[in-house]
Amino acid sequence: MSSLLKFITCGSVDDGKSTLIGHILYDAKLLYTDQEEALALDSKVGSRGGEIDYSLLLDGLMAEREQGITIDVAYRYFTTDKRSFIVADTPGHEEYTRNMAVGASFADLAVILLDATQGVLVQTRRHARICALMGIQYFVFAINKMDLADYSQETFDRISKDIDALSEELGLQNRVIIPVSATQGDNVTTRSEHTPWYDGPSVLEHLEDVKIEHAHKEAGFYLPVQRVCRPDHTFRGFQGQVESGTVHVGDVLTVLPSGQTAAVTTILVGDQEQDSATVGQPVTISLDKEVDVSRGCVLKAQNTIGTARDFDVSLLWMDDAELTPGKEYFVKLGTKRIAGKVRRIRYRTDINTGEQLSASSLSKNEIALCELHLDEAIPVDLFQNHRALGELILIDRLSNMTAACGVVEEIYDEDDGEHSTVFKGNGLKARLSLFEEYFYNEKSSGVDNVTVEPKTYEVGQAIPLNGESFDYPENFDIILVKARIVASVRDGVLDKLSKLADYKFSGLPLVNGKGFSISVNSSREFAEFLADIDALERQALYQKWMRFETYRKVIFTNNYWEV
Repeated sequence: MSSLLKFITCGSVDDGKSTLIGHILYDAKLLYTDQEEALALDSKVGSRGGEIDYSLLLDGLMAEREQGITIDVAYRYFTTDKRSFIVADTPGHEEYTRNMAVGASFADLAVILLDATQGVLVQTRRHARICALMGIQYFVFAINKMDLADYSQETFDRISKDIDALSEELGLQNRVIIPVSATQGDNVTTRSEHTPWYDGPSVLEHLEDVKIEHAHKEAGFYLPVQRVCRPDHTFRGFQGQVESGTVHVGDVLTVLPSGQTAAVTTILVGDQEQDSATVGQPVTISLDKEVDVSRGCVLKAQNTIGTARDFDVSLLWMDDAELTPGKEYFVKLGTKRIAGKVRRIRYRTDINTGEQLSASSLSKNEIALCELHLDEAIPVDLFQNHRALGELILIDRLSNMTAACGVVEEIYDEDDGEHSTVFKGNGLKARLSLFEEYFYNEKSSGVDNVTVEPKTYEVGQAIPLNGESFDYPENFDIILVKARIVASVRDGVLDKLSKLADYKFSGLPLVNGKGFSISVNSSREFAEFLADIDALERQALYQKWMRFETYRKVIFTNNYWEV
């Protein structure tokens, strides 16, 4: 028996996805006797005049059977003489696209169904694009309902040309096109005599024989840490699944994001001690010295995985509420959950044409390339290089619902001035958010901070003192707490950059890198503030010393607030 194949069925509503898989299970004799009897009985009360309704094997929810559509993702496990399969039968209706995306995230191959009487539809294009976004490289386009098109080769050829154009647009290399009738069984499990002009395999024959080879083999070893295991004071192990490569006792691993290194002393696969572990295995690894490791960290070797806080992501927006730049979300990437926000939408992709369109917001089911900014740098890589560290979801901070899913397309260096405001001079460089605008967004009942076009300011250059939501004095000092840098502004000009350790309080107003006033009025208070930087958590430091309203305000505007 060959390897396991995980595949997804998708396409527009009522294209026959559930019927196709149900027919495969029925024809391949993969049902128990009581399932066959129940199927025959249920079919008698359906809409097919008593004929067997194969979709009932997949549509398990009462709402699905009543409406005749798939709503939830139905997973089925089956085995033939040649192969084992896991199939995710996903909904075709646009309202349930988020459920379809969940199914696509696990699959190696996509079976996309089309109605021969309708051809390539918007939802067909959307599902193909989402599958490609999720990294699926193998596709079967099943042109269904050929019986309703009189098994016309002309119809098949016409739709095939549209599929070829779509495949070229999305860069789909491994794809086959098969004419089928899911209800009649034509080319589902065996070749059909109704399509003598087609000499390719049936759907099941192709699924049994296709060899899945990923174009990009992930380099080196890495393990996103799920949990720190500490059963007693003598043992400290780091648990997770090996996502790539092999690890051996004695190997030297690097811990991200800290960059510390340590050697492997013990490897447990389950509860059995082993000399090595390889990709796909859940393991517990202990190291030869104490290092800073917690959930969300990554153990790695022999690859270039790094850390970043700014990167471009292709997002599928799945929330009913629109995405507007500036709103904060929880970002789940690898095993890390961290606060972040979409700084801006670079472009939205037209589902029909693939054209890149400018956009200030995203609606449900739209796909776009966005710039994402995290509160701190975390282990991350391009999706095409290391999948587990290149796929992510955005979670709404109030409802805790998944708002979007996406993949990392480009990563920016921590000091890349193109993607945030930067002050440079005196041999120092500082990143800051001094010129972000704050708007009230009634739809989300919250405040959005929107990034202006990023720019680099050199010492000696004038900086903007006034915006829609900020108004700074001509003379003040900016304390970059994390970077331990002070930027001095005199007469509206960036006068100099200096290290915090060398700075002497002069009595001028102080702000932090976000433009919040720092409530320091004397050298004694400044010394206390410096001590609190190391002693207090960030939230407590802000609560004690920072004031938003001194130089900033929240703007109510029609761009964000519908009157």
